[in-house]
Amino acid sequence: MLFSVLSGITDAITSVIGNHGLYAVFLLMLIDAVLPAASEVVMVYAGAIASGAIAGQSVSLFGHTFAPGLSAYLAMAIAGTVGYLIGAMLGWEIGRRGGRPYLERHGRWLHLDAEKLDRAEAWFLRWDDWAVFLGRITPVVRSFVSIPAGIFEAPFRRYTVLTLIGSALWCFAFAGAGWAAGANWESFHHAFRYADYAVAALIVVGVVWLGWRFKRKRAAAGES
Repeated sequence: MLFSVLSGITDAITSVIGNHGLYAVFLLMLIDAVLPAASEVVMVYAGAIASGAIAGQSVSLFGHTFAPGLSAYLAMAIAGTVGYLIGAMLGWEIGRRGGRPYLERHGRWLHLDAEKLDRAEAWFLRWDDWAVFLGRITPVVRSFVSIPAGIFEAPFRRYTVLTLIGSALWCFAFAGAGWAAGANWESFHHAFRYADYAVAALIVVGVVWLGWRFKRKRAAAGES
């Protein structure tokens, strides 16, 4: 059932990208900055389209069609990077304006609750500025960095620069993989999915451990 659901999500995402190209990549990556939108699939498929391997699909912007190859690859990777950066900036602003009390009351719409915010706070306390950069290149976690960064008032300039670097690495790497895989992009994605699961499991264990450690410190501080 899990594979069936994932396959359906993949089909929906590739269909949207196939119909709307760069615009879909930009929008999906913008969403992924605050809610998981399968950014791996988005960028791998974008790279495959850029290679010219997907019949009937091309890379166009405002009426200009990029020739398959390097220019199309750069256009797709930049669209993903810029979309993600704008989404991350909006997420930071949501967190800053809403604050933790608001998110604890209404965060379910963004898949954020008190427990997840506790874990995010532990993540930021543990890694400081590196929390942003590491979060941007970590599957699953990368979609839950933006709003907590605003809540915990991560310095906006450093946050923006680190997000730009991390999202660029992510987008160019996955688009490059799709470009190299070409028509075999789906086989590549299926193979990579298992690595995604393994990394995600490790991250969950790590975040839970950090949250437990943070709560212990708070309890110790309260007793003293």
